Amino acid sequence: MLKKTFEGFVDYIQVLDEFGTVDKSLLPEDVTDSMILEMYKSMSKARALDAKALSLQRQGRIFTYPPLLGEEASQVGSAMAFRRGDIIVPNYRQHAVFMLRGLPLDRWFVSLRGFEDGAAINGAKDTPVSVPIGTHLPHAVGLAYAEKYKKSGNVVVSYIGDGGTSEGDFYEALNFAGVFKVPLVIIIVNNQWAISVPRRRQSAAQTLAQKAFAAGLKGVQVDGNDVVGMYKVVKDALSAAANNEPTVIECITYRLSMHTTADDPTKYRTDGEVKEWEAKEPLIRVRRYLTSRNLWDDSKEKDMQEEFKKEIDEALAKAEAFKPDPKSIFEHIYSFMPEVLKEEQDAAIAAGFWLDTSSHE
Repeated sequence: MLKKTFEGFVDYIQVLDEFGTVDKSLLPEDVTDSMILEMYKSMSKARALDAKALSLQRQGRIFTYPPLLGEEASQVGSAMAFRRGDIIVPNYRQHAVFMLRGLPLDRWFVSLRGFEDGAAINGAKDTPVSVPIGTHLPHAVGLAYAEKYKKSGNVVVSYIGDGGTSEGDFYEALNFAGVFKVPLVIIIVNNQWAISVPRRRQSAAQTLAQKAFAAGLKGVQVDGNDVVGMYKVVKDALSAAANNEPTVIECITYRLSMHTTADDPTKYRTDGEVKEWEAKEPLIRVRRYLTSRNLWDDSKEKDMQEEFKKEIDEALAKAEAFKPDPKSIFEHIYSFMPEVLKEEQDAAIAAGFWLDTSSHE
């Protein structure tokens, strides 16, 4: 006997193409021109922040930095779909997501300067940046299991790169989510390169979204440079996840800059490849759409950029004046402070461990 036991397919969705044309049959009812304008402003602000952070790193004023250039739509589109009660579990490149979740710019700069005090978002239960590849996904699925147990209606959303889908943590998280039907959405940011390893060497699968099928999850692919498409797909996935139907979203985008400031992408990819993707980058297509609707022009662009510069410079000045509370290294480790840690803290305070050597003179 021979019969098929499984046959699946992955939908690919694009609402706003690189020419600024909208597929009205896929346009969500709640997406208006004013909303698309806000999407454009948010992406532009994220790009301005990114350029500033890159400049600061080159000046030695912040530590190693992972640029988001080219990935603005995948972050802004998804973040605008989130509800306040949802929990976001990022990796290390979701700067625009933090911005839209309410993290003040000065606090973001504080975190880039190495102080974790800057990572807390008031009113949200989102987790901080996670640098190890894939280790945050089991945390995400555990949080989702807890939200299901509490019947909160909240969804957990986590991001992972294309390279991260080769990690065991990724498959374990998917398997748990499928078996226990937890309210989880995993967004694969397929930016074509895991540092210097190209997508074609990462997996022989035709799509990364189809990896969801083996775990019993839904998988969908979206143009990750299409901010409207990202919004639609993530919003739909949130609705399904709230009903305990987890989803994996693969967004097809491109990292136009380096992996981090410790990387040199010219060593492993061609200028021609980069230029091909620059033509499809997120901001150009939205501006084309807005211009065609007489909602944007060069004068408005200039005013917006000047406003961003002022806001960013003020936030940076505030961040560089920030003085951390040294006692914070003992906090946020346990739900309550055990006696042994309290003894260490008391001893450190008594010794004046945070004081400059000049203060002991």
